[in-house]
Amino acid sequence: MQIIKSQGVTRTEQLLFQLCDKSFLQLWSYCNPYNEEKKEFCDLLAVFENHVFIFFDRENLQLENIDKDPQVNWERWKRKVIEPQIRTANGAERYIRNGGKIFLDKDIQKPFPIPIDTTSIIIHKIIVAHGAKEACLKSSEKNVYGSLAISYSSDNIQAPQFPFFVHLDKNQPVHLFDSHNLPIIFGELDTFFDFSSYLDAKLTAIRKYDLLSYCGEEDLLANYFLNFDEDTNRHFIGTTENGINGFCIGEGEWKDFIESTVYKRKKEADSDSYFWDELIQRTCKNALAGTVGGNANMFAGPSALLEMAKEPRFVRRALSERIINSIKNFPETEAKMMRNVSFMQSFYPGKAYVFLQLKVEGIKDYEKEYRPRRQKMLEIACGAAKNKFSHLNTIIGIAIDAPKFTKRNSEDFILMNCSEWTDEDKDYFEKANRSFGFFKSEIAPIERINISEFPKSQ
Repeated sequence: MQIIKSQGVTRTEQLLFQLCDKSFLQLWSYCNPYNEEKKEFCDLLAVFENHVFIFFDRENLQLENIDKDPQVNWERWKRKVIEPQIRTANGAERYIRNGGKIFLDKDIQKPFPIPIDTTSIIIHKIIVAHGAKEACLKSSEKNVYGSLAISYSSDNIQAPQFPFFVHLDKNQPVHLFDSHNLPIIFGELDTFFDFSSYLDAKLTAIRKYDLLSYCGEEDLLANYFLNFDEDTNRHFIGTTENGINGFCIGEGEWKDFIESTVYKRKKEADSDSYFWDELIQRTCKNALAGTVGGNANMFAGPSALLEMAKEPRFVRRALSERIINSIKNFPETEAKMMRNVSFMQSFYPGKAYVFLQLKVEGIKDYEKEYRPRRQKMLEIACGAAKNKFSHLNTIIGIAIDAPKFTKRNSEDFILMNCSEWTDEDKDYFEKANRSFGFFKSEIAPIERINISEFPKSQ
């Protein structure tokens, strides 16, 4: 089944689509969905496992009118751009939690392709407000970027009222991004894991403090990156000190952070990691076009691509590097058939990847004869990996033709759930592997590497 996605109607919706399409990848984010009443539900909806991201995008240029009183002008802009979107976002959350159906078209004939399990969902409400940046920059010389300042507190805390400072309810939190920090957030947190981990840490801080205040979402992001808990292996926002009920982050935290050598090393290290994204995106595109073969439901159930898309950015570095090096180091040979297999650990315990390359000459029927054999060989390689590493519960197999020897290529993927591995399974793959010798210690030693999100200097 082919799925034609909206790419946004307005200029700002199109920007949001492009950013989310990169972060959530093509299969899991959709612009301009509709509810059962044939009304637009939100500007963009992304669903990944039990996480639901509801985006609302609004632009208003009223603040550019310099002849009006700044306070009055600000209050009117806020009432048009932010406050109605918060009410709509809260209503959208209720609609989803009550099991309301979502569609991709106004005629409600094309159901939203990803099922939403309301029993376990985590909903993130995100508002993107455009039109304040230039006026904010002009309002004070102390403004670094023109981002909206934000505070989260309860109703019983009276926060000061002045332009470009938005007060949000900590008991019904929404996330508010603006023209400046929207591309920063999605540029730095451009995987599902990284984005959702940031939002989770932010919600933890909102619940922890009576007042959480910051001068721009990018400054909050800098605080998040700079704080790391070795015990939980996660970043956090705020402080580990006890007895503190309020936390404020000043202007310029992000500016200082991106000028640091630590940040620059991270961006340099991330450059090769997008090979992993490209590998996923190609198959996502084919799934939307309805041209993917096999028996996996790419939208409704577990799949190899879903598992691949779970990986954090810094782990994608190591995965991409291993694949790129395996391709470069594929043996130079005149043999008519040659194979090479690599083993790669996931970020998640009990999960790993098997990467298989094949060189085969004289293929007569690529799709009906060769690819089924390659898929079977990949399955055997995955089973052999499980037999060698008994702790594994999930193995994702990736097979391609060795790029050194062909310009034409294709990818095969296998998701092997081996959490319940019987003696019969073990014996079957032990026998099947005798002619290949995958993961025999004397043939394929396993390398172990340590990677860090923020690499240290050499």
